[in-house]
Amino acid sequence: MECVSSDTMDQILSVIGAAASVATAVGVFFAWFQLMSTKNQAITDFEDDLAREYRELTQTIPVPAFLGKELGDADAADALPAFYRYVDLSNEQIFLRQQGRIREETWRNWVVGIKTNLARPAFRAAWEQIKQESDSDFGELRKLEGDSFQGDPLRWDIKSVPSHNQRLQEPDNSRNLPASA
Repeated sequence: MECVSSDTMDQILSVIGAAASVATAVGVFFAWFQLMSTKNQAITDFEDDLAREYRELTQTIPVPAFLGKELGDADAADALPAFYRYVDLSNEQIFLRQQGRIREETWRNWVVGIKTNLARPAFRAAWEQIKQESDSDFGELRKLEGDSFQGDPLRWDIKSVPSHNQRLQEPDNSRNLPASA
């Protein structure tokens, strides 16, 4: 049996220490990657829940409104609660993007949908009525419309949104909101 010299033993321990450091770094990287994957999945699930809410809501809005038709007075009055919920959901989507809880790609899709819907005559009429009767509510949607649906709420100056300060003072316990990537 050969004896290992002190220098050889030091070299072996040095290699083992270096390997342990590399293994630790790899482990930390995989843990970070798993956390990011879990976070992204939570954001996807959250955005999917909002999309599902939108789809359910659209079932309560008359189909002619989506086809660009004007609604008669009675139909418009009957549909106003559904349009109000649509406006509220749209405003919530804008607010969530402003808070960084909605990804940019998702936001780009949503803003096109909001703009398209609000350009339809029945939606436009309902939105105008809601704006007149709700005073300063829906500040985020009002600002987005005022900005011609351009820009990103994530980059807005918070002070430029009329209802922002009021909204921060009201607790929102309606959703468990993950932070966006």
